[in-house]
Amino acid sequence: MERRQFISLLGLGTVGACTTAGGSKQGASQSGEQKSSPISGHFFPALPYQYNELEPYIDAETMELHYDKHHRGYFKKFTAAIEDSPLETMAMRDIFAEVSKHDTGIRNNGGGYYNHMLFWENLSPEKSEPSARLLSHIVKDFNSFDAFKEEFSKAAKTRFGSGWAWLILTDDKSLKVVSSPNQDNPLMDLAEVKGIPLMTLDVWEHAYYLNYQNKRGDYIAAFWSVVNWKTVSKRFEKALKGEWLG
Repeated sequence: MERRQFISLLGLGTVGACTTAGGSKQGASQSGEQKSSPISGHFFPALPYQYNELEPYIDAETMELHYDKHHRGYFKKFTAAIEDSPLETMAMRDIFAEVSKHDTGIRNNGGGYYNHMLFWENLSPEKSEPSARLLSHIVKDFNSFDAFKEEFSKAAKTRFGSGWAWLILTDDKSLKVVSSPNQDNPLMDLAEVKGIPLMTLDVWEHAYYLNYQNKRGDYIAAFWSVVNWKTVSKRFEKALKGEWLG
């Protein structure tokens, strides 16, 4: 899958070159990574960087297992669950809007498929900063950037068991930090607080245990060194304009 298709699927609409994951390891050309229109189907994306490029913050072995085993597994189970149904050509946002009407396999595997796509895209080996407008909104809604980081980190640390921390834009155009259990996300009709995801952090143990063991807090602290603020800022701008596709 081309990286521009991946970003379009997530609602960014920017164009960039796709790289394969892990150098000589299998990457973008692997079976199951389709090259159809993002409007007409669901795809397993190539990583936008190599497995080792987020080191020392996220190690290559964890990245490979997380991406090629966990994420790919969710994708395969999700596409099997929706095969020969109208959901095959339905946008993820629309599926999530009525996810309570579907069986738990679609909820869990669809969430795992989508959440990881967003997670990979909001990580980068390149240093970046929030856009001026995003930073202004963060300060407005959280009082300071440091206060936002503290609230987001707390949401990630205190999520009991497996789940995710999120920065979202709500319907009233305010920024909020929330967390969700398992593979749920703020787009789902059963979410306690709904909104458009701008940034997320995976706090399932498979995301960090090889390197950080039970030290989830150390993993969360390391996360801030690899946030792709360019992507987060673009998602924010599109969400403000109502152009987000999701």
